[in-house]
Amino acid sequence: MTTASFTAAGFARGARRSLALALGLAPFGLVVGVLAAGKGLSLAEIGLMSGLVFAGASQILALDLWTHPAPVLAVSFAAFAVNLRMALMGPALTPWLERLSGWRLWGNLFLLVDHGFALAIAEGRKGERDGGFLFGAGFALWCAWLACSLAGHLLGATLHPPRGHPLFFAALAAFISLLVPLWRGRHDALPWLAAAIVALPVAHFAPRGAWHVVAAALAGGLVGAFRERQRARS
Repeated sequence: MTTASFTAAGFARGARRSLALALGLAPFGLVVGVLAAGKGLSLAEIGLMSGLVFAGASQILALDLWTHPAPVLAVSFAAFAVNLRMALMGPALTPWLERLSGWRLWGNLFLLVDHGFALAIAEGRKGERDGGFLFGAGFALWCAWLACSLAGHLLGATLHPPRGHPLFFAALAAFISLLVPLWRGRHDALPWLAAAIVALPVAHFAPRGAWHVVAAALAGGLVGAFRERQRARS
């Protein structure tokens, strides 16, 4: 196995490789900014939210649940449920992170998002192990996310698009696009199908909160673990 490292060249390489993903992230960030403007958050507040939280899915879910006064407990639980997937991303990136420490390690963990994870997995299959690459990709995505969410707030404050506007489909489209580099073949089909089958009825009968996300994650994870155990035995 290639020894993990952290280099400036890797940082620059990761930032360049993430440019296409940053462009794809733009509509997603604009949606968050528009939603924040619609909920009455100021430009500074959405800037702090995007800069410190840096988690588009949980931000959109939190903003969707946002009322006055804000349901802090419900929003916190929803964000926690959505971000549980990060607990699985960290171990998957062990070859990148195991030899890092200090700000290099914690910086990579802070900047870890779905887009960067998908890029790291795809590059890791080619032998890439430079922690600087992962940091550079995450930092570029963070800058793009912050800029786009601020721009979205300005856009939303000006245009006030209705809730059903096609712009809001961008978030879902961005998540769908992330599945492409993660697909490993027919072996992944059953866990993904199980997650979808469970998520749809739960979302229908429990539309508020993030129960469908939790249920889908558990279903897909259990089926995937069962499949991996079967493969290990054979």
